[in-house]
Amino acid sequence: MRSDLAENNWKTLKDEPVELVILPWGATEAHNYHLPYGTDNYQVEAISSEAVARANKEGARAVVLPGIPFGVNTGQTDIRLTINILPSTQYRILYDVIENLDRHGIRKLVIMNGHGGNDFKQQIRELNHHFPAMFISVSQWFKLPGKEEFFSEPGDHADESETSLMMYLKPELVLPLEEAGDGSFKKMKIDAFNQGWSWAERKWTKVTADTGIGNPKLATREKGKIYFEYLVKNYCDFFLELSRLDLNDMYR
Repeated sequence: MRSDLAENNWKTLKDEPVELVILPWGATEAHNYHLPYGTDNYQVEAISSEAVARANKEGARAVVLPGIPFGVNTGQTDIRLTINILPSTQYRILYDVIENLDRHGIRKLVIMNGHGGNDFKQQIRELNHHFPAMFISVSQWFKLPGKEEFFSEPGDHADESETSLMMYLKPELVLPLEEAGDGSFKKMKIDAFNQGWSWAERKWTKVTADTGIGNPKLATREKGKIYFEYLVKNYCDFFLELSRLDLNDMYR
């Protein structure tokens, strides 16, 4: 069985046991001047696919669904060709996907989130109510601890880390760093929002001129390769554990 569902065929999957399904979910949005609109999709799909491939070699029974390329971008609707879908649309897509998995007796789903504007927690709570036999979880690769060990410039959008990853994964789509903006951005005037214990959506074009948040100038392909391996190793272990998890014996 191949790691990506789209690359498999019915002959292979007809009688193949599947314990775990991964759903990559990204976005289509501007990433500074130098990265492609599909950055979030390329990253989350590559991490998911490679991690599942390695986990399956160690005995996992997992498969990656085709990724969802559109995310919640309500704060960026004035940026040309950034494609926004609403949280209610995400919920309907998830409901239909999960209804199919539940019907087929596949009880474990990980939503692999590749975009900061997506937030699935409340949707999962509601879906758990409708599908009590399912185990639905969400993971955000960009929140995996340890990022600061690989990069010196902080940021969260088209920054040093994302640029390095894309230099490794899709170098043909990355413009020279001389063409990138510096990713400078404004913070809220009220500290409660900057400290994280209060939240309000950012109006992107009021915050950043080049659509980036974080300086990409120190990015390199080598950093991207090392970071990608770190991410894949952690997700390989996670998917392997989850594939083997007994849903009737989950707590200790």
